[in-house]
Amino acid sequence: MIDTLLDAFGLAQQWLYETAVQPVVFALGGGSILEDAYNATGWLLVGLLQIAVMLAVIGPLQRWRPVEPLADRAAVRVDVLYTLIHRLGLFRVALFFAVDPLWDSLRGWLAVQGVTGWQLDTLVAPLWPGVSDTALGAFVLYLVVFDCANYLIHRAQHQFDWWWALHALHHSQRQMTMWTDNRNHLLDSVVVDLVLVQLGHAIGVAPGQFVAVVALSQLVENLSHANVRLRFGWLGERLLVSPHFHRIHHSLGIGHESGGKGTLGGHNFAVLLPVWDMLFGTARFEGRPGDTATGIRDQLPEEGGRDYGRGFWAQQRLGLLRLVGRA
Repeated sequence: MIDTLLDAFGLAQQWLYETAVQPVVFALGGGSILEDAYNATGWLLVGLLQIAVMLAVIGPLQRWRPVEPLADRAAVRVDVLYTLIHRLGLFRVALFFAVDPLWDSLRGWLAVQGVTGWQLDTLVAPLWPGVSDTALGAFVLYLVVFDCANYLIHRAQHQFDWWWALHALHHSQRQMTMWTDNRNHLLDSVVVDLVLVQLGHAIGVAPGQFVAVVALSQLVENLSHANVRLRFGWLGERLLVSPHFHRIHHSLGIGHESGGKGTLGGHNFAVLLPVWDMLFGTARFEGRPGDTATGIRDQLPEEGGRDYGRGFWAQQRLGLLRLVGRA
């Protein structure tokens, strides 16, 4: 089945590329980057499909059983802008021109020195006969590996002061919705993207598999951030991150604090599989986060009323100022 889906996606990508992207690239004199443009078309198509699922499935869920009424729609509109920047490929295009050449040069130099990646699915095949060498088995394997990496990255974002200075923007949203997932400082997104892309190169994940893993993870994150009162039951909550489980992570004084007021840490860092939180002792299932406000403690007037910015550019500027200790 997964092969059929990949074939259908490839046909759609080819059509979109030949119809819309290739003519624009030629018109701009980009004949030397046609292969990169084709790969970028894949990300564009994934983003369009994700937004379609968000509007058709997750949006109605939010309207059906919202945790709270939307009192600040302007804040949500900024999150929509973040989503469009990331899901329609604008962020990746910027990385392609600004960052990717440096990493490509580094990987080329490492290859000359004899340092190359390794095929994780091939290494696991003897331990997982008949499964890891199939498209579905390889996909599940890479999904688990990247989910563990996402958990560790997320823990680091809440552990190190410099990284929290950037990641705090994500938590400053007081009106969580399905659009909140991409509300991140661009520098924070650059660091995360670089780690995951280099991990993909290191373990030999195929480009199509990498896109599929990222796409599925992002859709689950859209659901987990949604303004919907939804739990998966005792067992389901331990198998897949739910909106209930992740709202605890965003709750004031619960999700990103531990060991007392203002101490970095927290609970429920997993993206897909709560098992990582369970293994590392950061899981929290109890409580009623649907009745708990989200945000950061220092945003509250009685705690100093820290400003995280209302608009996109203000949020980016204040994130950089927090990074250097000026805000």
